[in-house]
Amino acid sequence: MNNTKPAAKTADMRNVGIIAHIDAGKTTTTEGILYRTGMKHKIGAVHDGEATMDWMKQERERGITITSAATTCFWKDKQVNIIDTPGHIDFTVEVERSLRVLDGAVVVFDGKMGVEAQTETVWRQANKYKVPRLCFVNKINQTGGDFYKSLESIRAKLSKKAWPIHLPIGFEQSIRGLVDLIGMKAYVYENYADKELVETEIPADMAEKAKEARAQLIESAVAEDEEIMTKYLEEGEDSLSEAEIKQALRAATLSGEYYLVSGGDGRGVIVEKILDLMVDFLPSPLDGKEIAGTHPKTGETVTRTPEASQPLSALAFKIATDPFVGKLCFVRVYSGVLKSGSYVLNVSTGDKQRIGRLVRMFADKREEIDQIGPGDIGAVVGLKDTFTGHSLSDINSPAVLESIEFAEPPVSIAIEPATKADQEKMSLALQRLAEEDPTFRVSVDDETNQTIVWAMGELYLEVIVDRMKQEFKVSANVGKPQVAYRETIKKKGVEAQGKYIRQTGGRGQYGDVWLRLDAQEPGAGFEFVNAIKGGVVPAEYINAVKAGIVEAMNRGVVAGYPVVDVKVTLYDGSYHEVDSSEQAFKIAGSIGFQEAAKAAQAILLEPIMKLEVVTPEDFMGDVIGDINSRRGRIESMDDKLGAKVVTAFVPLAEMFGYTNDLRSLTQGRASSTLELHNYQEVPESLAATVAHKTKGAAV
Repeated sequence: MNNTKPAAKTADMRNVGIIAHIDAGKTTTTEGILYRTGMKHKIGAVHDGEATMDWMKQERERGITITSAATTCFWKDKQVNIIDTPGHIDFTVEVERSLRVLDGAVVVFDGKMGVEAQTETVWRQANKYKVPRLCFVNKINQTGGDFYKSLESIRAKLSKKAWPIHLPIGFEQSIRGLVDLIGMKAYVYENYADKELVETEIPADMAEKAKEARAQLIESAVAEDEEIMTKYLEEGEDSLSEAEIKQALRAATLSGEYYLVSGGDGRGVIVEKILDLMVDFLPSPLDGKEIAGTHPKTGETVTRTPEASQPLSALAFKIATDPFVGKLCFVRVYSGVLKSGSYVLNVSTGDKQRIGRLVRMFADKREEIDQIGPGDIGAVVGLKDTFTGHSLSDINSPAVLESIEFAEPPVSIAIEPATKADQEKMSLALQRLAEEDPTFRVSVDDETNQTIVWAMGELYLEVIVDRMKQEFKVSANVGKPQVAYRETIKKKGVEAQGKYIRQTGGRGQYGDVWLRLDAQEPGAGFEFVNAIKGGVVPAEYINAVKAGIVEAMNRGVVAGYPVVDVKVTLYDGSYHEVDSSEQAFKIAGSIGFQEAAKAAQAILLEPIMKLEVVTPEDFMGDVIGDINSRRGRIESMDDKLGAKVVTAFVPLAEMFGYTNDLRSLTQGRASSTLELHNYQEVPESLAATVAHKTKGAAV
């Protein structure tokens, strides 16, 4: 039952992400969509390892989504490119880069839990990229599932502008359909696997409720369309046709601050209504109209529109290693046409590259295509030296598109090959894995010569080690997870001299600089200011000074960890006409930074995690006591559908192995989510211990 078709016109495309908290039912909902659009013979169960979108072995073993999977299906003459994203915070990079290139999203909620911790995270990510979205309350047909309580949760925690477009018929296991508030019709089924929905009249006991909900829906939407609002105010709700109501709802949804809410069982025939909402209310690439970039040489703003006649402009948003075809580079084409056999410019690197095979993805399967048109998503096979965030352009009309920013990974482990034969294979495996994910970093400790890998969490590191073994046949010995500490300074206006003089016969070395250090706000990063006047430090040595400062920042001054959030001003110095060199000024910059940082009260920072624990009330005391013992600070305690929710901030150093400890503490009945919140100063009593353990380590 293959429902593949030629690519649709740009106006008939929908690029949609499925995003949610872990276990809300994203992948199951996507499976239901693939089944209903004819892309699958049956709905694969995630817990049985049968889900099409969870195609990696590690995903099927763990029953979670690890890497975002792209697939294409067709519904009512519209092409829907769907990306099913992970819910676990360790793989949040997959959500981030997917939202960067998508036009719309469906946020899936667990109807038994409402808004959960990771739901808020993905919602913020969607806000960041201004992605219009729909809400689907899943699992309301299960015990504890409640559409209306979940709606309250969405309005309380995410947006007051969330309005039901469908009302469920029935409650929990008796759910058997929904009321469509636009057409004021009911759609029912006997069994979730029914072939089709049956249109019928609204049940008598829901008539008044539906009428009231419809009035609220229309009143809230008409404000986005002046003409329709005027008609509504002058002639009333009954004067509006279904087409006008849909027009107003679409305009409201496209604003990115108005959210239509539906609900049901993501496995069942009800997903047809989600598909209807996708094609009716989420944007096509044309609704975004222009995308702005910059010219790589002039820095001028360059605009592109999603038309085939425009110069090519595309963004690489994901790199994956396919076991059959090798490296796949996923791209979103914003303008022009990407053709097989053509040459393009990687504007981010300046390299000219030839486009080989192009494929359209159906999760882990692929279909050869000749081109990817404006607004469409596809993959290039074997594209070298192109990575996440790189811009591809017409050679004669380059434009750098806004790239994708990623958080620094807070966890590391030491890893070494089990045998000499594994050495080369391990290097290759780590290189490939680092190409796939910008939040996965690899470095070598200069003193111990150990390979250190950095990632977003413990689970991520587990998966990386497993993938090395399964995909690359590498056996490795792995150390315990370590915390990625950072360093910063507390004072402003601290000045110090960095002077390097060596005379060993013949030409010597001379570099002399004066630096001023200022502490910056958390997250502000590193800023270098060249305030040299009168050429006391020649222009050709300025970059060398900066390089020396950056090198010293990477080595740290307290415990060997990178220094962050510092402004460094180079304001004075001197040089020698014969003995000065770039190397001498680089060393002088490094010395000056170290001296100034020590005087500026350098401190150690540790990652603080936001922890949310959902637990039965019986175990509340034990859970809170355990959090307190981990240097945690309780932020709030709330009730949620028969359980208690504890939110706290806890240092990452105290959280390794927490999932297993929580299971033991609560007889396996509690669950938790953890995400990076910020970096805070390590207590003085612990800072000395950390410094003693790690002083001199290269990170």
